[in-house]
Amino acid sequence: MMKTNILIIGAGISGVSIAYNLAKKGYQGIHVVDKGYFTNGATGRCGAGVRQQWATEMNCILAKKSIEFFENAKEILEYEGNLEFKQEGYLMLATTEEEHEQFTKNVKLQNSLGIPSKQLTKEEALKIVPHLNPDAFLSATFCQTDGHLNPFKMTEAYYLAAKKLGVTFSFFEEVLDIIVKDQKIEQVITTKNTYDTHQVVNAAGGYSKEIGLLAGVDIPVYAENHEILATEPIEKIQGPMVMSFSKNIYCQQVPHGAFLMGRSNPFVEKNHSTESTWQFLDEMAKTVCEILPIVGNLRVVRQWGGSYNMSPDRQPILGRTDQLDGFYLACGFSGHGFMFAPMTGLLLAEDIMNEKPSIDMEPLSINRFKDKDEFHIEKSVV
Repeated sequence: MMKTNILIIGAGISGVSIAYNLAKKGYQGIHVVDKGYFTNGATGRCGAGVRQQWATEMNCILAKKSIEFFENAKEILEYEGNLEFKQEGYLMLATTEEEHEQFTKNVKLQNSLGIPSKQLTKEEALKIVPHLNPDAFLSATFCQTDGHLNPFKMTEAYYLAAKKLGVTFSFFEEVLDIIVKDQKIEQVITTKNTYDTHQVVNAAGGYSKEIGLLAGVDIPVYAENHEILATEPIEKIQGPMVMSFSKNIYCQQVPHGAFLMGRSNPFVEKNHSTESTWQFLDEMAKTVCEILPIVGNLRVVRQWGGSYNMSPDRQPILGRTDQLDGFYLACGFSGHGFMFAPMTGLLLAEDIMNEKPSIDMEPLSINRFKDKDEFHIEKSVV
């Protein structure tokens, strides 16, 4: 039996960021459990990109403020290693007139929020990435302050900083049940311990739905496998992430020289699979050879799958729920939890400590789905 003031379920970057931010504000008695190790789930399988080019205001704000933290994270967290943060931009390709018009609206929104994105002609885009196939796109957008960050090292930086502030962790420990009496959390039972606590944070990534149900809270999310591959490393030829929503691809060259690229499968089943398939490799090869022909010459080293925790509007679900006192949510990131982690940690810490939030959290509340069949869906997702 262990008594703790708050139990955070999930030691991906979101859970560890929440723990750090709480501890930094002076909160005591923080314990984090994970059925694997930190970065064991979606964090360690992500595409490692961080961007501010979104089509919804809230995602733009979350991303902008998070990147501002990443720019100073090494110093703030006093991390001795290299976070491999590079801000060489995201180049978004428009391949249809409809997409070009949507990008025009996106850039206008982004600029209004202080994000330095700009719309480019085909010729301007080719100056940034000369090996693009000019016949594969119409125009593009670019934001120089977008970039790449190592998810393992970034999470480790949060983890070490949180431990210095007194946060405790236990790994390879699975949550079995959450005991609720009179709409109040009493205990959390795991494979190794029983925790006496009245506050729980659900940062369980792909398993957020199941953790919610253990507490009697039905969260409108589901797990979906998205696949990625990595190539052999070569000398540097590409700075920015190249991305196309209509062609269903993101592709970047990471600091050690390999190309990392991923895509979604519109026919994938809703489950916890993280396998990778030959069909993915076949479709990815066709797409990358069309858009970035020179990259098609590289050999594939490995491929894998990772779990997106999908919400109905492709935007995160953050904060408390009036369904259960003391139960806080940090889920539904739809594949973008890594890049939003600094703001996720800050906002959850503010909510738990009843402080005024840095931004209005109501648009991110689970309550936005009440009695609704239609939502304003974030379209800038691969």
